[in-house]
Amino acid sequence: MRYAEYAKYKYVGILHHTGTLLLGVGLYLLLPLVVLLSHPQDSVYIMSFLYSSLISIAAGTSFRLIGRGAREASLDLAEGGVIVFITWTAAMALSALPFHLSGLLSFRNSLFESVSGWTTTGLSVVDVSRTPAIFLMWRSLMQFAGGAGLAIVMLSAILGPHGRGLYQAEGRTEQLLPNVKRSAKTVMMIYSGYTAAGAVLYMTAGMTPFDSINHALSALSTGGFSTRVASIGYYDSVFIQAVTMVLMLLGSTNFATHYVLLRGKFRAVTRNGELRTTVVLLAIFVPIVLACVVSPLHPFTKAVGISLFETISALSTTGYSTVSYNDWPGLAVACLVVLMLVGGGICSTAGGIKQYRIYILVKSVVWEIKSHLLPRTAVRENYIWKGESKFYVSHEHIKEIGIFFFIYMSTYIMGVLIFLAHGYPFRESLFEFASALGTVGLSSGLTEAGMPSGVLWTEIAGMFLGRLEFFVIIYSLVKIIRDITVRK
Repeated sequence: MRYAEYAKYKYVGILHHTGTLLLGVGLYLLLPLVVLLSHPQDSVYIMSFLYSSLISIAAGTSFRLIGRGAREASLDLAEGGVIVFITWTAAMALSALPFHLSGLLSFRNSLFESVSGWTTTGLSVVDVSRTPAIFLMWRSLMQFAGGAGLAIVMLSAILGPHGRGLYQAEGRTEQLLPNVKRSAKTVMMIYSGYTAAGAVLYMTAGMTPFDSINHALSALSTGGFSTRVASIGYYDSVFIQAVTMVLMLLGSTNFATHYVLLRGKFRAVTRNGELRTTVVLLAIFVPIVLACVVSPLHPFTKAVGISLFETISALSTTGYSTVSYNDWPGLAVACLVVLMLVGGGICSTAGGIKQYRIYILVKSVVWEIKSHLLPRTAVRENYIWKGESKFYVSHEHIKEIGIFFFIYMSTYIMGVLIFLAHGYPFRESLFEFASALGTVGLSSGLTEAGMPSGVLWTEIAGMFLGRLEFFVIIYSLVKIIRDITVRK
């Protein structure tokens, strides 16, 4: 079979699997309607969700019919990346429709809110004090699905061996179990269980059931959407802050680590490099932030809680806050920027460069120094612990991480320059785009409905790149362009 014919067969299969996921998106668009049981006044918005759902279901059905002849086509990483790229783009556009069809937001702002939801960023252009409950729930549901990974949520519809490339393209480089389908289900069981527990704890702390569900969905997905203008700070509750911090840390931890922990393999967990990185970063940055915000800004006891909560929120890329940063000194703001760029664990719901990559880069420096101190004839194999086994780190792997770091930081600098070109202050520009690219959601106050289009689209691009990661998008675009231009 010539490559052109083979590529055509593969793309027909891609359409089939994309259609399956779009059907899932269409059904998911109906889920916010459950809110009508407690908020019947929002029934005027039913058609906005029904029309959006029907469009998604119609598109998904059409794609499945077109691709039914290649539904058994296996997917490698590049082809899985194409599906992820197309499906995420379509899901974000379709999920923006209810906001727009209802007249709540312009399409530009609707798309921003949708992208912020699916990428679990949490930056927002809506006034939550005036937003109907059905849309607040829809924002939280988008973050829940986006945190687990759109493909992971609906991967059970795809046969295990054909879904491996899709699983990896979603950023799930580590399987919990040998079977992809079982791995996806295990992830969802852990994820859903934590969310349910979080909602119960929030209700115990005094939140309303509606607020509890919304905050549990957003906290574990490290999304940060809130039903209150003042975010978690609205409740002024130490217990609620404690529950939120636990959920944020759980959401930013590798799902493979959760699996090992739940199996009682505590020794394997303590050897995990990402968890050690989390402890070291918090041990360094919490005291620095504390020193910056303690009296005269806040009394010591309150400052301890603020510094711990805000650093965890930034590092986990959740974006919940208890205070405003307008009166914070530059050093404290810089600490949050660094933590937002680092981000959470790989194969978690968090964004950022990821602690795994930072850990490997730091270890590679140590390994390089040690190599020069050893005899020339010495043979040394560098490894880290992943789960219960050793993972030997090759030079190619370190090089790939270095390239990713370079691309990420270059994108960050370009985004900040766009902010500066529109006249925004340097400090706020650094903070706001770090929040967008890291899919965090903390804001210095720049992000709002009336932002210039150039800046808003820059944030949309940053959130999209930050969630799907650069290599998946690059590989997907290169594959599409190559397959379109091939002539043999």
